[in-house]
Amino acid sequence: MPSIANPRQLLLDMYSNAVNAVSAEKCMPRFVPAPATNGRTLVIGAGKGAAAMAKVVEQNWPGELSGLVVTRYGHGVACTQIEVVEAAHPVPDQAGRDAAVRMMQMVRGLTENDLVICLISGGGSALLTLPAEGITLEQKQAINKALLKSGATIFEINCVRKHLSAIKGGRLALACAPARVVTLLISDIPGDDPRIIASGPTLPDASTCAEALAVLQKYGIDLPDAVRLHLRSGAGETPKPGDARFAHNIDHVIATARDALEAAAGTARAAGITPYILSDAMEGEARDVALVHAALAKQVARHDHPFRKPCVIISGGETTVTVRGQGRGGRNTEFLLSLAVALDGRPGVYAIACDTDGIDGSENNAGAVYLPDSMARAEKQELQARALLANNDGYSFFSALGDLVVSGPTRTNVNDFRAVLIL
Repeated sequence: MPSIANPRQLLLDMYSNAVNAVSAEKCMPRFVPAPATNGRTLVIGAGKGAAAMAKVVEQNWPGELSGLVVTRYGHGVACTQIEVVEAAHPVPDQAGRDAAVRMMQMVRGLTENDLVICLISGGGSALLTLPAEGITLEQKQAINKALLKSGATIFEINCVRKHLSAIKGGRLALACAPARVVTLLISDIPGDDPRIIASGPTLPDASTCAEALAVLQKYGIDLPDAVRLHLRSGAGETPKPGDARFAHNIDHVIATARDALEAAAGTARAAGITPYILSDAMEGEARDVALVHAALAKQVARHDHPFRKPCVIISGGETTVTVRGQGRGGRNTEFLLSLAVALDGRPGVYAIACDTDGIDGSENNAGAVYLPDSMARAEKQELQARALLANNDGYSFFSALGDLVVSGPTRTNVNDFRAVLIL
């Protein structure tokens, strides 16, 4: 059996290598298209990785470029030809709206000889916000906040976003027509459907206004009359698959959660630990997903079944948090605190849960690490783990222990990364 001198560091190295594997610099150069033969090339895009992706285009481009991308505050990268704008995430702001207006103006009047390179990554839905006619930014902000707290899945949230937008759900591509659009995407969506990533601004959309309204009703979201009328009337309907205006456009998903998990697995193997990837598309309440991981870890620890020790259980995807408390934290610290409570100091079990974009929810940390003595150290500080979990306050728990993972913005995003190490 291999001896792991520093299990915490191994988990941190797995996370770091997972993120590096899905960076724009590593994944994107081979997908950069050739320049337009007789026209000009315009670069547009949105997401937490958009600025880093724009930089890669510039570094691999033989001629002149122009364009505009919008990214989250603090996620910018200096570019020389492509303008980078920063805006708010996860709740949109005026800066994101202004950027969307400018982008739509920028793509007007293009010809069939022109090329548009669209750079999309997770977070683009909030960053590129342009309310449909008759709907205000304030109304979209309120609906977005309510959905984020409701426990709705990203598929449900993006369905609503598409049908309240003048730019998402393929509308940006229609504004570019008749220019050819090449969309390059870093996927933060379970299943990696490019039409869902950042609400698919350049791809046709199969969802409907009726489905969007059903999502809002399902979670009891209070709707202004203008929003309800917009959806009921069908005014917010998106262009559908098969629309001829998309016929000559192409898209490539250049980085996925699976790529990140495989890189982490390679790090574990190099340390003599057998990795098992459960899934790259896990969904559900973060605290419930944690219970599944905890049960599996305890089974392995006690019985060497279904896996033999030493091993590490790895998973990705996007969990949700139904916010009922007033605490601080995102879905990864929520997962990890629930895991800590369930494991209750079981020897030989270590874990990490982080967001690959470097920001867990709206805090400054990517996530946190759990160690076998975490609960014992918490008790010495009189931290009430169960009460903090009930208050959605995983951040405070792991901050007090000094076990937050603070990476800063990674400028990529393939969603959650979780690893449970059993020695």
